[in-house]
Amino acid sequence: MRNKEFSLEDFKTGETLLFDKPLNWTSFQLVNKVRWLIKRSCKIKKIKVGHAGTLDPLATGLLIICTGKSTKTIPELQGQVKEYTGTFTIGATTPSFDLETEIDQKFPIDHITEELLQETVKKFIGEIEQTPPVFSALKKDGKRLYEYAREGKEVEVKKRKVDISEFEIKTQEFPKVHFRVVCSKGTYIRSLANEFGQALNSGAHLSALRRTAIGDFSVENAMSIESFEKLLPSRENN
Repeated sequence: MRNKEFSLEDFKTGETLLFDKPLNWTSFQLVNKVRWLIKRSCKIKKIKVGHAGTLDPLATGLLIICTGKSTKTIPELQGQVKEYTGTFTIGATTPSFDLETEIDQKFPIDHITEELLQETVKKFIGEIEQTPPVFSALKKDGKRLYEYAREGKEVEVKKRKVDISEFEIKTQEFPKVHFRVVCSKGTYIRSLANEFGQALNSGAHLSALRRTAIGDFSVENAMSIESFEKLLPSRENN
């Protein structure tokens, strides 16, 4: 964790900043806050700031934010493998596959055993075809999928290939199942929850999610927006 104050030159030359995104913040809100803080503390009107991979508002954890010339590395960072921990709630589904929307269906869970859970996990390791959530920012015919969903319109979402290199059940507090997964760019953990539930001949939705790593970057080395603010140049010294 950094303990040295940033300078304007640091941000222009390019910084790769690791943040622990708070719950209920969008990735865009965090980027905007970082940009505003830099502009205010350094007394500048413009600075390039961008993030390397969106996290949903209901997820917490590692968000990489780049400034200045480091924004050129964003595509490379986005392509890194990602690690998540979180919770599936078995026996119920939601239209968004997470807690953004209300439960729409309930399913039996009495048949689900520890052995069935472990056998089902194996089906999702390796290259799989996944259907992205209709409540997502992916575009179809120039329009975001979530816009169709909020209008109540049916829309066909094409499957796409993703790679899951590690997937394990860590602990259980049934119907909650706590997991860890390492996956490729473009993997939707919400979709994994939904399809995992189907594979159990039941249903499931994502009830908690935390991104713990992107490539070699770990959330253990990430900072809060409050700790970042303390490392900015004092306006009195500018």
